[in-house]
Amino acid sequence: MNEGFSFPEQVTSAAVDTSEERLRDLAINLERVRTRIATAAQRVGRSPQEVILVAVTKMQPLATLLAAYRLGVRHFGENRVEEGIPKMHALVDALGEITNPDERPIWHMIGHIQHRKTTQAVHFDMIHSLDSLRLAERLEARAAALERVIPVLLECNVSGEASKYGFLLVDWQGDREVRAEFIQTVRTISCLSHLKLQGLMTMAPIVSEAELARPVFASLRALRELLREELPDIDWQHLSMGMTDDFEVAIEEGATMVRIGRAIFGER
Repeated sequence: MNEGFSFPEQVTSAAVDTSEERLRDLAINLERVRTRIATAAQRVGRSPQEVILVAVTKMQPLATLLAAYRLGVRHFGENRVEEGIPKMHALVDALGEITNPDERPIWHMIGHIQHRKTTQAVHFDMIHSLDSLRLAERLEARAAALERVIPVLLECNVSGEASKYGFLLVDWQGDREVRAEFIQTVRTISCLSHLKLQGLMTMAPIVSEAELARPVFASLRALRELLREELPDIDWQHLSMGMTDDFEVAIEEGATMVRIGRAIFGER
């Protein structure tokens, strides 16, 4: 059941804080985040329903995941394959049989995927961090073996930060060769029958004010528009961008998925 992974202590430990105060804080935090999402969307004439909240559960115990689920969270994001897979199975076991597909937990791989971990990564419901043709080809082979089609997002480094993963696209608007090479790579990935391209993902630099991240989000949105023109047969519905410190600006710039951990669960 656990795909050969051992369960981290934080997933299974009984010594976790399940107090009424902790659960109350979680409910308050979730309500605040949902209100901020709605307000940001409405500020630019968007429906809040256009924005999917992906709760980032890195290092969170099973009890917290269960509490979040019971408070309406359905989308869970994990940064590491080896931590996410056991949580997937633990949460399913704890919830029991779910007959309504709308109530099923949906798992997002949002962190960098090492090539040796692609066999496990294809068990996630969506991958946000596809960052190379080589990784795409490995994921394609693993997904084909499972007879699965995996929704994927292309991780794009439009800020140019050396510490960030993703296709390096810092000067994509000004460099014709960079644009052409990326479009050709995307065209090749789109031909892989067990991966379904659904959009783009990026991570903005850590900045002192959220507004300073706006150019990064605007750049990703413009890149999606270019891809819609060049590859109109692909479903470019999603922009995964924005985290605790900048998600409202990301929503104003078109984010359809925001990846939020600290604002929901507090400091780790």
